[in-house]
Amino acid sequence: MASGIANIGKIPELRKRIFFTLGILAVYRIGVFVTVPGVNRYVMRKLVAEGSGSFMGLFNMFSGGALEQLSILALGIMPYVTSSIIMQLLSSVIPRLAELRKEGEAGHRKINQYTRYGTVILSIFQSFGIAAYLESLNQTSTFGAVVAHPGIGFKLLTMITLTTGTAFIMWLGEQITERGIGNGISLIIFAGIVSGLPDAILDTIRQATAGELELVSILFIGVVLIGVIGTIIFFERGQRRIPIQHAKRMVGRKVYGGHSTFLPLRVNQAGVIPPIFASTLLMFPNTIANFTGWDWLNNVISFGNWQYNAIYAILIMFFCYFYTAITFQPADVADNLKKQGAFIPGIRPGKRTAEYIDKVLNRITFGGACYVAAVCVLPYLVINEFQVSYALGGTGLMIVVGVALDTAQQIESHLITRHYDGFTGPKGTRIRGRRSRG
Repeated sequence: MASGIANIGKIPELRKRIFFTLGILAVYRIGVFVTVPGVNRYVMRKLVAEGSGSFMGLFNMFSGGALEQLSILALGIMPYVTSSIIMQLLSSVIPRLAELRKEGEAGHRKINQYTRYGTVILSIFQSFGIAAYLESLNQTSTFGAVVAHPGIGFKLLTMITLTTGTAFIMWLGEQITERGIGNGISLIIFAGIVSGLPDAILDTIRQATAGELELVSILFIGVVLIGVIGTIIFFERGQRRIPIQHAKRMVGRKVYGGHSTFLPLRVNQAGVIPPIFASTLLMFPNTIANFTGWDWLNNVISFGNWQYNAIYAILIMFFCYFYTAITFQPADVADNLKKQGAFIPGIRPGKRTAEYIDKVLNRITFGGACYVAAVCVLPYLVINEFQVSYALGGTGLMIVVGVALDTAQQIESHLITRHYDGFTGPKGTRIRGRRSRG
């Protein structure tokens, strides 16, 4: 690993991409501390701290602390994530969108454009709800007025500011994806969660110093965190390798093919997308309740209660299957294998191969979905028991570890393609391993 890290600086393009990514993330973190005009962020910070065990605390974690600052970036990237969910759902039922997905790069650009439009529309509605909610806090807050001058002017200013902030974050994420390293949207969520980890650790230490947490409890929490991180790494690296045999071909006097490779199917094919999607959807009832005054909705789906955990686990499992079905098409894989003259031993090429891959994928996806649901839900039970920060929860840890692994894998791919040592193993071994994966 040490040699792999040292080799990063030897590739100018990779070095430039990494510095560009870090620069964009720095710009994002600076924007978190720019407050919406007309809002008292000190009062808001106290209100968020008071509601840290609710949806407000979860939303603040995903926004990287932008909510407690009432920043221009307070909406975060969640409207974009919600718009992406809607577009992917619509692409499954609207033939025109399904055709666009098959048109390659041009089709994807068109769908991304529709996603951006949806993000702006959702941001307008959500920012209006936040403005109305902030004004309502003036009557209920025990810390003072949140909004200095409530009214239609404040609502319009907040809508314009927060919508622009979300569009800016969306642009930053796209810039990272195109010109940096890693997935830009995931890295922005990653940066927001990581920024809250030091405070979460210091808060836990403060609780221990004040006698609110016993030594046994701290050790138990530490063991749980290490176990969760180890479980995430184990399952994220887990694969089901389907053997692939390439047929021999005679070209002139030379024989080509005849070698064996394998098709790697990840246990968690959907990555960190399911918990992000599920968390985003579960924020909607709270937003609707705050906007309409339906307190019963908050009572039914209260953050951390058994109804919330059950719905959260079900949504995670649903999105594991849904996202895998969208991003991985067994029929296309089987067709490509047939065109290459490759086949799975004992399985007839074509339709039978697609059915076999789909059967295997469904089985391992079930295991992967159960793992994601368990990792995201079970740590919250420990958190509720010991009243520690939600930044140490399973959802945050899974996003952080998953994004870190994916980014490290992309960096390693850059190193290997230029014949440098990667993070794991000697150069020659890694190159042969890459080739064997086909």
